[in-house]
Amino acid sequence: MSKLLSLIIVFAFPILLVAQKDSNITQSPDSGAQFYISPFFGFYTGNGTFAQRATPDIELGLQWQVFSVGLDLGKTSLGQGFGGDTTTYLEIRPNLNIFQQGNFTNTLTIGLGYVFGAKQNIMTEFTTGIEYTPSEKLSYNIFFGTYYFSGVESASSNNFFGASIMYYFLKNKPKLQKGLFNN
Repeated sequence: MSKLLSLIIVFAFPILLVAQKDSNITQSPDSGAQFYISPFFGFYTGNGTFAQRATPDIELGLQWQVFSVGLDLGKTSLGQGFGGDTTTYLEIRPNLNIFQQGNFTNTLTIGLGYVFGAKQNIMTEFTTGIEYTPSEKLSYNIFFGTYYFSGVESASSNNFFGASIMYYFLKNKPKLQKGLFNN
């Protein structure tokens, strides 16, 4: 296991665990961090078959009011490679909500990851998107950005666009009974 992967795991898991413990994982959006799961599907803008250009992943993380951090597991491509799999990656993905107007939010994500078995195994990400949040539990995001890959002998980058859905695990709010002594 490489040093970078070890660093990502050593720093990402404690951050998520401490934040989860402090947030009681099921709190409402205004009272602390919310645990979320988010499947992504991206598509490279360069050449190649559909499978070679497809980049799916899933993220688990915590979101505070305007900041989130997630641990992302995905594939840099669904295409057939030569030899073993060199497309699976693990990434820590911090995200900042830059601007919000009603249910719409402009997001900025800068990630750092490791691609297992690849010659260009260091992956960085720079992504922006527009997020629509119709309810406390769901959010939809359309995004575009660039993955930068680097190794000892070579480096490359791929532009992509895609969509994701975020599902927040929120505690059900108690319903207040209307009566004489409460509003």
